[in-house]
Amino acid sequence: MILNLSKIKTEALLLFCKDLISSYRDNDEKIFDIDEETYEYIIGISNDIFKQLNNVTCQSDYYIQNKKHFRIKAILKSYNFINKEVSKEFEKNTGKVFNPAMLYFSLLAVWFKELDKERTSKEYIYFIIYPYSKVYDKLLVNIKDENFKNTNISMIELAERVIYKLDKLSLK
Repeated sequence: MILNLSKIKTEALLLFCKDLISSYRDNDEKIFDIDEETYEYIIGISNDIFKQLNNVTCQSDYYIQNKKHFRIKAILKSYNFINKEVSKEFEKNTGKVFNPAMLYFSLLAVWFKELDKERTSKEYIYFIIYPYSKVYDKLLVNIKDENFKNTNISMIELAERVIYKLDKLSLK
């Protein structure tokens, strides 16, 4: 059977982003000292994207229960690759602050906008037409806190490195 590798990698990326959002979504602890408007903006886009991620991916237990199926096995291999690459990046840069919202957002932006993946796919239309530039403006250009801005820039750079490696990943 022929697999669409782009769709498999896309689904793995969406699962990773969904798990990343889930990991901090219900945590009330503020990582950064940012104004309330920016904080609410981040929460709002995270909730919107999380809803869409739930619409286009299955529940986590589905992937675990069907891990022997060749398509699911390929998705999980891609997911694990993303996870390992992100972990490696953080190990290289120990001591740096982590912004999970900017990381997942940048991963999606690089995949769907910069690499133009899945541009003809109806199930991913939300991620294809999302106004990524507005979020970048809000979280980079309009930020006064230099530490927050620098962290966001490092998340973009990290996302680019990971996504370019994902794009080259062979699933043989």
